[in-house]
Amino acid sequence: MFVNCLIEQARKDDRVFLITPDMGFSVLEKFRDEFPDRFLNVGIAEQNAVGVAAGLALSGKVVYVYSIIPFITMRCFEQVRMDVAYMRTNVRLVGVGAGFSYGPAGASHHAIEDIAIMRALPNMTVCCPGDPVETRELVRRSFYHEGPMYFRLAKNGEPRIHGEETRIEIGQAVWLREGTDVAVVATSNMLESGKVLTDKWVGQRKSVSFVSMPTIKPLDHGAIDILIQNGTPIVTLEEHNIIGGLGSAVAEVIAESGKGIRFTRVAIPDEFCHVVGSQSFLRKKFKLDDIQYHEVAN
Repeated sequence: MFVNCLIEQARKDDRVFLITPDMGFSVLEKFRDEFPDRFLNVGIAEQNAVGVAAGLALSGKVVYVYSIIPFITMRCFEQVRMDVAYMRTNVRLVGVGAGFSYGPAGASHHAIEDIAIMRALPNMTVCCPGDPVETRELVRRSFYHEGPMYFRLAKNGEPRIHGEETRIEIGQAVWLREGTDVAVVATSNMLESGKVLTDKWVGQRKSVSFVSMPTIKPLDHGAIDILIQNGTPIVTLEEHNIIGGLGSAVAEVIAESGKGIRFTRVAIPDEFCHVVGSQSFLRKKFKLDDIQYHEVAN
């Protein structure tokens, strides 16, 4: 979905430029073949990729840098901080492999700290789409957004949760269901799990709100405020370290509201994964898919 949107825009906007540090095989070829003068593979040199992207952006381009999440956020963090965020350049960092998507590759490829790292950077907008519709809509908004952005993508093949006509804006939550007993707030590649959990509890005759949070920064404070004012218990779902991600962002809003509600963060414990296995195996190991209603709501 990401590449198709990029090609669609590049056909009418010659500012669009794509860079990869030797990643994206079987994904980026369509763009490369149609726009060879606006595609650059810099080799396995993430720092260089970000520096080149910043220079192109300062020359008027809207530049997308595509790689696996740990390599596009951590290996080149100094360049992201100074060349992209500090300079407020129109660079879009596109990371693939959210959470345990690359589970069998081990901890070097696990993306469990990226939301925390990116949302701590001034000027950085952090987008975590959870299905193809959210990806398409946020990428389309990115063509006209001023300033740097980070996209946290899964791997591919995620099911469509939203209707095709759904319009999604940067910084806005999407309400998929409204209820009063508990609210499930999910982001990124846990959106499908949020729907499964919501459907399960609705089947148990619970009144459940289901909210997708495709943008973590800026966070939709208004959506969280509604739940706080209604006294609705909130459970956040994310395939990310429990520190610094969606749960932390929502907790900040709750704490500053001065009101107390029941709140549960479902996330990866603050520890590295020292076992190798599929994404589903690792999710089970860290109990991301074993949430009981009585544990999160009265």
